[in-house]
Amino acid sequence: MKFTRLHQDSKSNARTGLIETEHGDIETPIFMPVGTRASVKTLTNSQLKEIEAQIILGNTYHLMLRPGMKIIEKAGGLHKFMNWDRPILTDSGGFQVVSLSSLNKIDDAGVHFKSHIDGAKHFLGPCESMNIQKILGSDIVMVFDECTPYPCTYENTIKALERTHRWGKICRDYELKSHQNLFGIVQGSIYPDLREQSAKELVKMNFDGYAIGGLADCHLNPVIDATLPFLPEDKPRYLMGVGNPRELIEAVMRGVDMFDCVLPSRNARNGCAFTWKGKINVKLSKYSEDFSPLDEELDCYTSQFSKAYIRHLLNVNEVTGLTLLTIQNLAFYLDFMSKIRHAIKLNTLDEFYEKICKIYPNQQLKK
Repeated sequence: MKFTRLHQDSKSNARTGLIETEHGDIETPIFMPVGTRASVKTLTNSQLKEIEAQIILGNTYHLMLRPGMKIIEKAGGLHKFMNWDRPILTDSGGFQVVSLSSLNKIDDAGVHFKSHIDGAKHFLGPCESMNIQKILGSDIVMVFDECTPYPCTYENTIKALERTHRWGKICRDYELKSHQNLFGIVQGSIYPDLREQSAKELVKMNFDGYAIGGLADCHLNPVIDATLPFLPEDKPRYLMGVGNPRELIEAVMRGVDMFDCVLPSRNARNGCAFTWKGKINVKLSKYSEDFSPLDEELDCYTSQFSKAYIRHLLNVNEVTGLTLLTIQNLAFYLDFMSKIRHAIKLNTLDEFYEKICKIYPNQQLKK
């Protein structure tokens, strides 16, 4: 993988860049749609390409359970299995084994857990995670880490951090496929000194990129500010699981390059749309006779249909309604990131940020 910084904003730490992988180039800053189980919910690959998705995510935990590595390996890897010829990033499964399994035991070797599907016993550690991701053949591989819950005491965070760093070294030494690139994950909960310590330890291991994980929403920007100064500028920086438009642009202005989040697709399934006039709940009765497009400023397939029609589809439980809203939300996020890249190139990001603050005020995002 090659990462090239292209443009630097003069008033913030925002930058544009290019990540070159075997399966294609990725322009940064970038938002990555989440395809947990080898599919972005309700969308086809052609629909993802129509909205110019450059890279998508898959998840180690879910794919190891279903369909299982034997099937994906026999198919020739995740790209061939799901017929996706663009880059893929796979999460390590560390977050899921803790959050989805109520019966799990963490020790220095890894995590013993029961499947949330059928209760079957499994074990996932750094070597197991690397082996699964090697079989998947993703372009960007994430290290296996211990993601602490929130809140977490300082003492427990230290213990988890020590384990995460030990696991990081194991992952770093694991031989992946020649086209694969390994990212370290900075942990440390809400504690600035631990975030600094984690970043410095991971940089010593010389990963291909670095992620910031384990974030609590209310401490997002302070954690980013405590971490980024200690990460190299010549490698990609990935903020995991974030977020709404305000969070994205504020993180970009701090120097983050890559993002993923289920927010746009999950909101779509709840009847909410992100638009260039703000976030709207299409299910509301006031849209029952609104025959205007969902978003007049966004050119995507959903733009052909009225709010009234999409509302009707949702009310009668037609899956097409979910598809149209998911297209809308992911198209908006990708267009949003494209406009951020353009603003950085023109050195007008501060003006664009003021526009976003008006469209997406904090009180609206908390609803």
